[in-house]
Amino acid sequence: MSTRSATDIDPKHSVSVGLIAGISIIFMGLVGLAVGLNERILIDPILSLGYLFLLAVPLGAGYIAANETVLEGMQAPEKGTRDIVAGALAGLAGGAMVGLFLILLDTVDLSEKMPAWGDRLLDMLSFNQGVGGGVVVAALVGTVLGALGGAIHVLKDEPRRVIKIVIISVLSFAILEAIVDDVLGEIGLKPVAKFLYSKSGGLSVLPAILVGIVALGFAIGFKGKGDELKTRYDTMEEAERKQVNKYALIAVVVAAVVLPMLLGKIVNELLANVGLFVLLALGLNIVVGRAGILDIGYVAFFAVGAYGMAVLTTPEAPWRINDTLVHDIFGWLPVLPWLVALPIVVVMTGFVGLLIGTPVIRMRGDYLAIVTLGFGEIIRLLFLSDWLSPTLGGSQGIRNIPGVNVGVTEINGTKPQYVFYLVAVFVAIAIYISHQMETSRIGRAWMAIREDEPVAEAMGINTVTTKLIAFVTGAVLASFSGAIFAAKVGSTFPNSFLLLVSIIILVVVIVGGMGNIPGVILGAVVLIGILGGPKQPGLLAEFSQFKLLIYGALLVFMMLKKPEGLLPNAARTRELHIDEALQDAWLKGDKPSSEDEVATA
Repeated sequence: MSTRSATDIDPKHSVSVGLIAGISIIFMGLVGLAVGLNERILIDPILSLGYLFLLAVPLGAGYIAANETVLEGMQAPEKGTRDIVAGALAGLAGGAMVGLFLILLDTVDLSEKMPAWGDRLLDMLSFNQGVGGGVVVAALVGTVLGALGGAIHVLKDEPRRVIKIVIISVLSFAILEAIVDDVLGEIGLKPVAKFLYSKSGGLSVLPAILVGIVALGFAIGFKGKGDELKTRYDTMEEAERKQVNKYALIAVVVAAVVLPMLLGKIVNELLANVGLFVLLALGLNIVVGRAGILDIGYVAFFAVGAYGMAVLTTPEAPWRINDTLVHDIFGWLPVLPWLVALPIVVVMTGFVGLLIGTPVIRMRGDYLAIVTLGFGEIIRLLFLSDWLSPTLGGSQGIRNIPGVNVGVTEINGTKPQYVFYLVAVFVAIAIYISHQMETSRIGRAWMAIREDEPVAEAMGINTVTTKLIAFVTGAVLASFSGAIFAAKVGSTFPNSFLLLVSIIILVVVIVGGMGNIPGVILGAVVLIGILGGPKQPGLLAEFSQFKLLIYGALLVFMMLKKPEGLLPNAARTRELHIDEALQDAWLKGDKPSSEDEVATA
């Protein structure tokens, strides 16, 4: 098949994609995202984080405009001039729309209703060229970037792979400036960090070029090595594969022990926060990812774990110093060390999970989600109420919570490196529990209930008991995180356990990959590590006021394009794509008699 001509395009599709790109750029400007992120320099003085976001839009628009869906049984057309023209047209449409917005921005003053509306946004979108020059530059830049996006389709696989590795490497060094600077400083190579990064932040131009050259060398030198290693691993015998997995596990443990020693307090604090959310996500992954129970009130168990530890380990806990019924009954109970109190907290949280789960577990779908949401809010409001204020402190919370005494030292928020080690131990315990339960009979029962609860019940599975086990197991894992959180922060307040925490943990599980332990860990690292939690800062502090907006956009994108997550579970992927598999099998003439045959194939 010959390469199509430049006129063999769908102008309507390209323009539509370009207009959507223009609207996206304008939206990022109006919400303050572009100007806010512009303060973070990536490559000094060439590129900022704000411009990276803006320039990525027309580039992506060009790629999408040139992309063609090839139906089953049809031959994929050759790539060429048509793709570049389609991308350029999309970029031109987006750039023209931004140009019109610049004229509006200059002639109309809406700053009272839109705080981001003003000269800073005008200067940024016009590349400091004024309105007239900005209109021309926006159209030109949009066209060029759109054409480059379309040209991605024209490149062969190998050059595309090399370019991608180089760009990702340079941007990673720029974005991870805090970590790289921290590590180099700890090992006595501070001059290297000063050479890499400028005083105003970001990679200097020469180091950026050098990083790109090194990445280029690795990309060319290790060509095909990844696929070769994957093929070797897939063809290994079971015993040999277990041996490789054991060595990989040892490497991960060594990295978890050594890495915090090379990092400063800020990055160790970040790692500790990520670990806490990994613990929470592993628990919710059992409830949602394995058993299919949509629990939106999961933060309640996190709160019970934190308050339980605070009540048992704090000499100044309100119930100890106030004349309450709890004091009259349990006043004899001494102040317990953290390690002694932990089993009590775990049992207490498991009981709360059983108490909440028993009346609601028979519900399904949206009804279950709404009821669990209600119970989560009830728990928080109880902690906040005047009724329990003499016992739990109400809005004043519980303060002066001691850390974790391990004999040689006390682990608390002032020692984030030790907090990370403590969190890592409990993450390992949670992974072990999750893996053992998922591969057991109860894990298979969870999967059956998730896929089709009525059928699972008809096959003899006690769905109520099985779902309750998932509910209680998730609550226990959440109690680990709550107990560590109380010792780390040194205080507990009801406002630390908002509904938003549950939602963010759910987003972590969905984005990472429901039902897959490595996927959940990756989701927590990407979202919490980079963007931050509800109140915890991430690696990119500039995202602090936009993190919820980005969470929402990312969630919508994942649901539309990759619902199985970044690292999907194989069974979950089959569930989500079974219709596509059936259609492909039908087009190939296989005509499977059941979905099971497709899944097996």
